Amino acid sequence: MYVCGITPYDATHLGHAATYLAFDLVHRLWLDAGHEVHYVQNVTDIDEPLLERAERDQDDWVVLGMRETALFREDMEALRVLPPREFVGAVESIPEIIEVVAKLLADGSAYRADDPEHPDIYFDHRATGRFGYESNYDAETMAKFFAERGGDPDRPGKRDPLDALLWRVARPGEPSWESELGAGRPGWHIECSAIAVNRLGMGFDVQGGGSDLVFPHHEFSAAHAEALTVDHPFARHYVHAGMIGLDGEKMSKSRGNLVFVSRLRAGGVDSGAVRLALLAGHYRADRAWTDELLAEAEARLDRWRKAVAAPGGPSAEPVIARLRDHLADDLDTTAALAAIDAWADEALRGRGGDDDAPNRIRDAVDALLGVRLA
Repeated sequence: MYVCGITPYDATHLGHAATYLAFDLVHRLWLDAGHEVHYVQNVTDIDEPLLERAERDQDDWVVLGMRETALFREDMEALRVLPPREFVGAVESIPEIIEVVAKLLADGSAYRADDPEHPDIYFDHRATGRFGYESNYDAETMAKFFAERGGDPDRPGKRDPLDALLWRVARPGEPSWESELGAGRPGWHIECSAIAVNRLGMGFDVQGGGSDLVFPHHEFSAAHAEALTVDHPFARHYVHAGMIGLDGEKMSKSRGNLVFVSRLRAGGVDSGAVRLALLAGHYRADRAWTDELLAEAEARLDRWRKAVAAPGGPSAEPVIARLRDHLADDLDTTAALAAIDAWADEALRGRGGDDDAPNRIRDAVDALLGVRLA
């Protein structure tokens, strides 16, 4: 599994958390089924948003990236997200990205912009002959999202407005790396192509991320890799988590309507309650974060903890089987939480006499849902 990581120019907000919790459930289910899991996640520690934030705050971009990456990892640990086997930065991957871009340029899948001053390297999005299969968007939708999500459709010297940047030649005052391509730095999508192909190969099981990555990021990551390897598909399944909203709008850095995990933690909010609040809605659904949602999660966590602390309870076996079945059904967390709710209600009424049931439920909730009840 490859899940696209953060661009570390700000703290982890609940939109990030919801995405990584969804893929944490996949990770946990696979482990529970006895699989060995090779999970790779990147961190985009060189990109325009990071450089812009560093300039705005008069900060060193390297220090900013390292600081926010460390905070992200602390937040994920607090939320009990199992870490990936490999957590790979774009900066450390630049030598392999250079190699990939050079191959794409040599085989004609990429070209230099017609701009003597800044001959940046672009990917010809028609190179594989199957561009668009991942998102299934029409041309108008692609153009809209490309312009909104990091693309440069109006850049002079490109063969097509939809072609994506692979290598940006050095500009004064910007970080750059010497290479056979000329001094410069990588574009966004090629980073994930190179990291994934070099660690997982082609045809790995799941490519994941938020729904805002469907296009252009995941479409171009696949196209780059498929042009490079002349193989298909990049990933067998694409899985996208919904957006978390606040006050009727998507939670995003550009809107400034963020709820940060670190601030909730600093305010004494139990990370288990944050996790339960985010799991209360289906991972693919766009949904809202509210004070009421958190209060309900805190009450649920308290009720579950009291239930597993009670002496005995209903049999755990059928409940755990339902828990597994619900999670295996497209991560149906709403049904999974309801199954534990029903068991907890019965246990708190003193029904059932299985002395080992509370321990079994506690361990299952810990392993499958990542919520600690002890």
